[in-house]
Amino acid sequence: MSVIGFGAWGIGGQWGKVEIDQAIDAMNAAYDAGVNFFDTADAYGLPFGDSEHMVGKAFQGKRDKVYIATKVGNFLRRYGKPLPYEDPATVELCCDSSLFRLKTDYIDLYQCHIGDCTEPDVFLEAFDRLIDKGKIRAFGISSNRLDVIQGFNRDGRCTSAQIDYSYINRSAERDVLPYCHEHGIGTIIRGPLRKGICAGKFTADTTFTDSVRERWNSGEGRKQFLKELAIAERVRFLERPDRTMARAALQFVISHPAVTTAIPGAKNREQALANAEAGNNTLTPEELEKVRGLTPPYLD
Repeated sequence: MSVIGFGAWGIGGQWGKVEIDQAIDAMNAAYDAGVNFFDTADAYGLPFGDSEHMVGKAFQGKRDKVYIATKVGNFLRRYGKPLPYEDPATVELCCDSSLFRLKTDYIDLYQCHIGDCTEPDVFLEAFDRLIDKGKIRAFGISSNRLDVIQGFNRDGRCTSAQIDYSYINRSAERDVLPYCHEHGIGTIIRGPLRKGICAGKFTADTTFTDSVRERWNSGEGRKQFLKELAIAERVRFLERPDRTMARAALQFVISHPAVTTAIPGAKNREQALANAEAGNNTLTPEELEKVRGLTPPYLD
């Protein structure tokens, strides 16, 4: 599996409109550059599932060359009406819908998308059924909570944990990353660019029009944005002619020994190629030490 993957949330439209041809071109560029892990979810897209549809269309004819991961558990949640997920059959139905949109007969990694799910029995039973039927190859959990990850790792069978981790949000270093490393759980790092803040292109005057970041425009959301922007400015020393701030942020993440892959988003070919190239190096021990000295270990 490539150390840099492709996070497909951004191509679904919630971060601004992306034409399907542009999205497919971005994914193909990533694939040609060596990326073979593509992560999506049934909740991603306007309308829901649009991201899965694009991923499926991109890899027709080369399905066996890539790992496709998707997630279940947040469908309709952003409208305040999530599915109840009270029965394994509901999870199985969601999987069938994802398989249809992805245009495939199996999913490499099927992840629970409910980060505070402390009662995983319904999902674990559904995952077992789906594995027995050959519809999924493995299962994981998307959560930054140690107790949730431990619950899904019953009998040591959880393949992966998808974790929010960056030099701005290093909370996973406290217990989640060490636990995964000790128990052989692969880690998929979401948010390595902190929704673009770590790319170093935003300023205190930046405003946002997409549905994901528009809360940063005022009130408490604005205060949090400015706080995180200030943290990013502290590590500006990493930028140099052959290394952008975005590349440095990705290299910080993949430098951690417990990290399996990072999944930055990309909405065009240029972004996809830049992300893929970040996987060719990590930060030096001296750079890592300096970054950790300049950034808070746990984000409030």
